[in-house]
Amino acid sequence: MAEITAALVKDLREKTGAGMMDCKKALTENAGDLEAAVDWLRTKGLAAAAKKAGRIAAEGLVGVCVEGGRGALVEVNSETDFVARNDSFQEFVRTAAKLSLEAGGDIDALRASRYQNGGQTVAEALTALIAKVGENMTVRRTACLEVANGIVADYVHNQVSAEVPDQGKIGVIVALESTGDQKKLRAFGRQLAMHISWAAPQAIEAADVDPATLERERNILAEQARESGKPENIIEKMLEGRLRKYYEEVCLLDQTFVIDGETKVRKVLEQVSQDVGAPVKIIGFHRFQLGEGVQRDEGDFAAEVAAQLGR
Repeated sequence: MAEITAALVKDLREKTGAGMMDCKKALTENAGDLEAAVDWLRTKGLAAAAKKAGRIAAEGLVGVCVEGGRGALVEVNSETDFVARNDSFQEFVRTAAKLSLEAGGDIDALRASRYQNGGQTVAEALTALIAKVGENMTVRRTACLEVANGIVADYVHNQVSAEVPDQGKIGVIVALESTGDQKKLRAFGRQLAMHISWAAPQAIEAADVDPATLERERNILAEQARESGKPENIIEKMLEGRLRKYYEEVCLLDQTFVIDGETKVRKVLEQVSQDVGAPVKIIGFHRFQLGEGVQRDEGDFAAEVAAQLGR
């Protein structure tokens, strides 16, 4: 058996684009035979998957899974919306969302989780799906919420279809703590999740806003106020008013509830507490919008076609 050197692994990686550990395993399985290792990787679908890994994946689906007092979100990206309508892709998203409950919001733990009842991990199952479907895909992120006394409610916007209500373009989970009527609490939780999907708050209340983000916003608002030419004491009052407006935009409790269009969420929470018979507290929420923050490749379509035709 030939020695599996770093140079040999590097050579195989350059030939196939496969991962380092996959290349090492391929060489080990084939007694150091480089060409046999190439064929082994191709047979396993690893070389084909690796070649697609550089392509932008900003489509796909957000999946949600709620069980009792736990809820999870997962975003799985693909290159095209067409693949998001593929049954195999949807099954993968559904399974990944369920496994996200156990991963507790840790993306690395999710990727390392055992997929279904087989020996594959989630990452390995995704590699196999990439080879089958022919597009680059990524398990981009996950989040999880849990509450001991209360419920985790969810909402999916732009669902794939009525038959696939747990997957879509925007997914929300929100945890409500309360010992009150659970049926009424769940009904409100659904409405609140719908509100979050539309209003996209960044924090529950002002104290939760990221200090760096707040400081940046404060500086911008202060400079805008100074451009008016007003004295500093007036500017300070203007700044207070503008910050209140900012909080109304980004803080969940200060937003106007989209369901009725007039009541602040803070006031709605007080009303719901009376209705369910016990105090209701928002423990946390997560909102995933498909592809947000992904740098999409806006390349020249005509040039791309010409390149594929060899012109």
